Amino acid sequence: MASRFISVLFSLPGYPETQTKPVCGKPWWTENVNTFRHWPWEVSLRLENEHVCGGALIDRHWVVTAAHCIQGTKEYSVLLGTSKLKPLDFTGTLSIPVKDIILHPKYWGRTFILNDIALLRLQSPASFSEYVQPICLPEPGFLLKVGAQCWVTGWGQSRQRFSANSTLSPQLQEAEVFIMDNKRCDRIYHKLSLFPRVVPLVMGDMVCATNYGENMCYGDSGGPLACEVEGTWILAGVLSWEKACAKAQNPGVYSRVTKYTKWMERQMGGGARAGPRAPAWLLLLAQLLRPQVGP
Repeated sequence: MASRFISVLFSLPGYPETQTKPVCGKPWWTENVNTFRHWPWEVSLRLENEHVCGGALIDRHWVVTAAHCIQGTKEYSVLLGTSKLKPLDFTGTLSIPVKDIILHPKYWGRTFILNDIALLRLQSPASFSEYVQPICLPEPGFLLKVGAQCWVTGWGQSRQRFSANSTLSPQLQEAEVFIMDNKRCDRIYHKLSLFPRVVPLVMGDMVCATNYGENMCYGDSGGPLACEVEGTWILAGVLSWEKACAKAQNPGVYSRVTKYTKWMERQMGGGARAGPRAPAWLLLLAQLLRPQVGP
């Protein structure tokens, strides 16, 4: 089975309270929904009520985002249940403070980075509705095929974001993308670096996605790469290299969630454990691999 379901009891029109239904990865795209397609696991990670990154709801108590989105021990919150960056109507919208932040113990780097994933434990559980539902985590052995159709969402600009007058989109953006072979993706990013090709930049814990020509900047860092598998939506990736959006031909690079499913399940089931620090030569490598990003 390609995904793991979460079974809960909940009450919605047409769903009796006594009925237990799998809710993760099963969005209700019904006629009474205001938008043609909504993404009920989409999260806006906020600092002092200002959007800083995207994220994905994976459980009533947990959100996953990119580790590089977290800056120190600040007080974050998440906004769920809306496609508006600054909603005026808060019907169905949830704002929940973040209780705990768990960075992957082997996260390092700022641009070409490894283990760029973090878990956020919410202070109170999210109430599921048509507009708030979790996405499924893939099984660790799930194989994401090259060429598979997926979607990336976020409040990033549909145009190039790294300009002086760049602003976020007030409305959630979506883009259809396709999974790219890691070797091909690695060749593209070596063109941005002086580092020899014998040293891979796109590692096995990463996945690349592209729409073959149009700009990939629909997503925010930490935002979900969602793929439908046998009628169920799974979280295939977490947007890591936001600066990859600086040029239209650059694929988006995501943390490959299958590499972290077991780690996330351990954290959600118990306390986090600190891992070993990255060696000094890896930290130096991260500095050497920073691309020159421009228009």
